[in-house]
This record gives sequence, structure tokens and C-alpha cells, in this order.
Amino acid sequence: MYPLNYIEPVFRPPSEWKSLILQVTNGCSYNKCTFCDMYTSENKKFKPKKIEQIEEEIIKVAKSGLATRRVFLADGDAMMLPFKRLKEILELIKLHLPQVSRVASYCLPRNLTNKTVEQLAELQALGLKLMFIGCESGDDEVLALIKKGETYQSSLVALKKIKQAGMKSSVMILNGLGGPELSRQHAINSAKLMNEAQPNYLSTLVVSFPLGEQRFAERFTQASLKPYRQLTQQELFSEMETLLSELELEKTIFRSDHASNYLVLKGVLGNDKAALLSQVRQALKKPSDANLRQEWQRGL
Repeated sequence: MYPLNYIEPVFRPPSEWKSLILQVTNGCSYNKCTFCDMYTSENKKFKPKKIEQIEEEIIKVAKSGLATRRVFLADGDAMMLPFKRLKEILELIKLHLPQVSRVASYCLPRNLTNKTVEQLAELQALGLKLMFIGCESGDDEVLALIKKGETYQSSLVALKKIKQAGMKSSVMILNGLGGPELSRQHAINSAKLMNEAQPNYLSTLVVSFPLGEQRFAERFTQASLKPYRQLTQQELFSEMETLLSELELEKTIFRSDHASNYLVLKGVLGNDKAALLSQVRQALKKPSDANLRQEWQRGL
């Protein structure tokens, strides 16, 4: 356990469980996505942390003697910070924690509109190697419904910038985000976006609403769509089959193993595409033989 005082709750990608979580901002600067309740509590109002405080915390970790080779910049979109501030933070990490080999961060596509490829490459050289991008969908209708504030094109531009800068990208797509009515176009256009972007990592989780789905569902009614409902288990598998069928990836590590998923899928696309599709089709045909998670095993 690192000796830092966090403003709770703190979220991080599952793969960052061994990383030092360095809270350089509190909350999310956008915080309008209707599916997300992560930063809605009163104590999570967005605020960048002062550089002096960040340096104090980095020094505190260095003096603790605790080994850390990876750092994750929290909270929701630390990459909204200006290039100059991000550079300062990375230089402090390099100065006080020279053993750190990789820094990662969540990143909204809009965070990169005011940063050049050259600036991102400079940040990469200072240790910022991996961006976690919540694209959620590649379908513009779905993105508008969830008030993501992004489009297919804005996501693609950001992902290409990341690649040009020599960084790696890990993209998240939300299974079930469009409900039954938009399920197919959500899957097809999400696959199309991934095919153009060719991310290093791609993962999916099932959209869920621990605090209730009213805020999310009312957008569907306002758009004169059928009332939103969450997809059934079989509908989720059908959407996943469409997504995998449409994906044409060269060497992307694919994971659908989050606790929200009924069916655990792991592989490299495209090498394992046929095997992954076979798993999904088996789950569609005979769920009892597919080693699915039970409801009590699922969660965020």
C-alpha cells in the first residue's frame, strides 16, 4: 500500500492493479456521459492538483522505500492537463522514481485536440507509454445518445495521434450500450473504428447501472427510440458475435474478461478470431456448456 491520501473513490484499469496510483486531478473534467456514475459524488468535483502537492507525494513514495515500476495518472482524464504540466509531472517521476519504466493514463479523445504529435512523442520519451481510451462505441448515433461528446472521427483522430507519437493504446467498447434497437449498428461501427485504428489492446465490458439507469434510458425516449432495456444474455452474445465477425485486426490483444461479462474471451486478433467466434457461437447455441459466469459472480 502506497503512503498517499486519496480523494475517494479512485478508479483504475484492471491491468494497473500493481501500479502506483498518482492522483494528479480529482474527478473528470467532462463528466456528462449518461452511462457513467464514477465521478458524480459531491467530493469528486473536477480539480487539477497543484504541482507542489504532486511533487510532495512523489517524494513521499520515493522515501517510503516501496518498489514501484509503473505509475497510473488518475483520475478520469488526467490527459486534459496542459502539455507543460504533464511534462513537469513526468520529469518529477523520472527524477524521484527513476526505476519507473511505464506511466499510463485514462484519456478522452478530446484531451488530445490541443496537443501535437510532437508533444505527445516528448511525453512518451519521458515515460508516458500507454493511454486507456474509453471509446465506448464507434457509432455516432449511440455516442450522441450517451452524451459522450465524441464522434467516430474524433476518436479515430486521437487514436492515430497516439500511434504516431509511439505510444500504445488500450480501447474499451461497451457491450449492450445501444440497447436492442441499436445493437447491430453499435457493433458494426465499433468494429469499423477499431479496424481503422488498429489499437494495441481492445477490451469489452457489459454496460451496467449500479445507481440506476433512468438518466441513461431517458435519452432513448427523448430520441423517439424504443424504451431502453439492457440486453439479455443471448442478445449480448449475438452483439459480440457481430463485433468479432466484423473486426479485421492484425495484432491486437483482445480481452473480454471483466467481471461484468458472462463469457470470458481472451486472444490475439486476428490470429484467434475463429476460435473466439467459436466460443461465442457455442454460448449462443448451448449456454449450459459454455462455462458462463453466474449472476452472483458478475459486477463492476
